[in-house]
Amino acid sequence: MMRDELVRLRAEFTASAATLAADLEALFEASRDVNGDDEHDPEGATVGFERAQLTAMLAAARQRVDEVDEALRRMETGSFGVCEGCGQPIPSERLRARPFTRSCVTCA
Repeated sequence: MMRDELVRLRAEFTASAATLAADLEALFEASRDVNGDDEHDPEGATVGFERAQLTAMLAAARQRVDEVDEALRRMETGSFGVCEGCGQPIPSERLRARPFTRSCVTCA
């Protein structure tokens, strides 16, 4: 059951990362066609902000994919659900809320 949820989350985060990567590429392509100066262009701050925001969101989505992959590896090795900080079991409520977590609430 938890494995299914991790697989579902991985697909969701992977799709999100793909969409964000495509959006970022489209933004880069659009800005290549314009000979603008972000600093002096009234729209420049907006474009710069959008680029920074998409870049950060893409990095976060990719990080989530990595976290889910790591959780799936921990399932294979039998260490899933064990806090990396204190070695105690992670409460099931925490795992349901955040299935890729590596720590209990106390150690987080």
